[in-house]
Amino acid sequence: MAAEGPAAPAAMATVPGVTERYFTRWYKPDVKGKPHEDHCILQHSNRICVVTVADAHPLLKKPIKSISYQISANCSRLQNKVSGKSKRGAQFLTELAPLCRISCSDGEEFTIYSCIRGRLIEVNENILDNPSLLQEKPSTEGYIAVVLPKFEESKSITKGLLSRKEYEDILSKRFNSTSGSPSSTNNTYNEN
Repeated sequence: MAAEGPAAPAAMATVPGVTERYFTRWYKPDVKGKPHEDHCILQHSNRICVVTVADAHPLLKKPIKSISYQISANCSRLQNKVSGKSKRGAQFLTELAPLCRISCSDGEEFTIYSCIRGRLIEVNENILDNPSLLQEKPSTEGYIAVVLPKFEESKSITKGLLSRKEYEDILSKRFNSTSGSPSSTNNTYNEN
């Protein structure tokens, strides 16, 4: 009963969510050399990885017109059919395999990439009907896909990805170079 009274809501607000408790965040900035198109990989201890867009991705600030998992004439991520314990039938992805294409109302298009090698377990079909989930909750209901790396590669998949601290340093440098004032703080991109 220690958390009763006016201090109770403050104590509850500091409890970390599921994403913060069970997943490690890894980042891939400027994917395929495109400035500010940053991706985030949420890695669970069971080696499952959830692909999302990073909080600083320009897509999160634009109205989304459509999302398509149709990568080419012969490849649709929606056709991915996985079965069994060994995930038979899953599409194998390389680090630069496109997962989906997102079109914005202003005509700009973004391609979201896997950023890790592994089997495509599922894509988030909910964002097809409700694209605002991608912008409102990119790390939870607005995720792009779930990827399962090979067991022998599960320890090495984070090579080439940045930790949260390393990513925040990059964001700070970006922010300071665009604002022109080295003393500016980077509260805009804080993920807490």
